[in-house]
Amino acid sequence: MVSPTFLIMFQVKRLIGLALLLAVSSSAWPASPMFDNLDTGVPETLENYRGDGKWLVVMIWASDCEICKREAGSYQQFHEDHKAVDAKVVGITLDGLAKREDAGAFVAQHGLGFANLIGEPEAVTAYYQIVTGSPWIGTPSFLVFGPDGELMAKQEGAVPTDLIEDFIAANSDNQ
Repeated sequence: MVSPTFLIMFQVKRLIGLALLLAVSSSAWPASPMFDNLDTGVPETLENYRGDGKWLVVMIWASDCEICKREAGSYQQFHEDHKAVDAKVVGITLDGLAKREDAGAFVAQHGLGFANLIGEPEAVTAYYQIVTGSPWIGTPSFLVFGPDGELMAKQEGAVPTDLIEDFIAANSDNQ
C-alpha cells in the first residue's frame, strides 16, 4: 500500500513540473528556471549563456555522481580549449541548496573554471524534460546548444569530449 505522505509528495512534484511546463511552453526557446550561480550566488537562467554565437555544452551533474567526477576534468579542458574560439561549457548541478557546500567542494576539487549553476533536483530535471522532450535518466546528462541557442543534441551518461568536438565540427557548417 502506498503511504499518504508519498502520494502528497508525488502530487507536489507533478504540480512543480506542470508549473514549469506551463511557464516555458509559450516561448520559442524554453525558458530556464532561475538557478543560483555557485560562484556569485546570483540567480540567473541558462539563457544568459545560450545563443551568443558559440556552441554551449551543458553538463548536468551531481556532487555524489561517480561518472560526473570522472568526466569533470575533461570538460574543464574542453572549456579551456574552446572558450575563446567556438564553444563553452556550463554546469548545472541538481544538488539543490541543501547540498550547496558539496557542490562547491566538487567544483573546487575538479578545478572547474566554467560557470556552474545550482538548482533543486525537480527544477533541473523538469527543465531537461521540457527542453529535450525526453524523460530524465540521471547524471551526468549533456545538452548541446548551437551558436543560435537551439538544442542540437542531448545525451545521458558519459560522453567523451572528442565526440562533442566531432559533433560540433560536423554541424558547424549548418549554423
